[in-house]
Amino acid sequence: MRIRRRHFYLKLSLFAILVGCSTPAIRLREQAMEFGFQVLESEAAGFKLTSFTRLPLSAGKRLHVYLEGDGRPWERGVFPASDPTTRTSTVLRLMAADPGPSLYLGRPCYNGHAGDPGCSQFLWTGARYGESVVAAMAQALNEFCAQRSYAEVVLIGHSGGGTLALLLAERLPQTIAIVTLAANYDINIWADHHGYQRLNDSLNPAARAANPGIPEWHLLGKHDQNIPPELFQQALGQRPNSKVEIVDADHGHGWQVIWPHMLKRLEQLRQPYAG
Repeated sequence: MRIRRRHFYLKLSLFAILVGCSTPAIRLREQAMEFGFQVLESEAAGFKLTSFTRLPLSAGKRLHVYLEGDGRPWERGVFPASDPTTRTSTVLRLMAADPGPSLYLGRPCYNGHAGDPGCSQFLWTGARYGESVVAAMAQALNEFCAQRSYAEVVLIGHSGGGTLALLLAERLPQTIAIVTLAANYDINIWADHHGYQRLNDSLNPAARAANPGIPEWHLLGKHDQNIPPELFQQALGQRPNSKVEIVDADHGHGWQVIWPHMLKRLEQLRQPYAG
């Protein structure tokens, strides 16, 4: 009996060690593979990016591009994280509900690349939406679309991924729509609201001209404490071809419930924007 107990506790200890050694990047990759996604490794602007794809055999010319939030750029809000990769993905679950061609586009230095040459904590803290980050992601996405003949792109971003969706749209002429969920639209107002240091080395979507030809849907969670609706509701509503909705969600939860309805709306998307 004692020997069996020892074996049990030994197995339990080994399991705990293995779990403890599993990195955020490994867990994210495992989750993506559980959903049936393919891992895509690419290089752009001197960075390596790990992304995930689901490209059905009957794929059309339209691609849904999913953009994750900022993950964990800081530890306890004080120290730059050694690995900013998200611990809990919101957009992988949304992409899993999407039957069409889709791409989870990785960021430079995320998803296991924090120690790569050219990467530093600067690129996931103050410059997380900086020129080098946006340029690398735009290049990677343009090359992906060119290689697979995608003529239309819908950019879908959660939290900081929504920030990047707005910035990337400027550089992707094939963009036909932008969907943001709890997006950090004005990074200065957001930082001031929370008492954070401003992201002075990042690009700010609120300070840039919008493309009047691209329809935008901006979803804000009525229970969201990180991006409270009143912070950006009015400003987002003033953008050309923009529709703002307050939904029953907080910052990280509730989006899966509304996503099937949003996908149906995207299926009906035609240009020009009909409101």
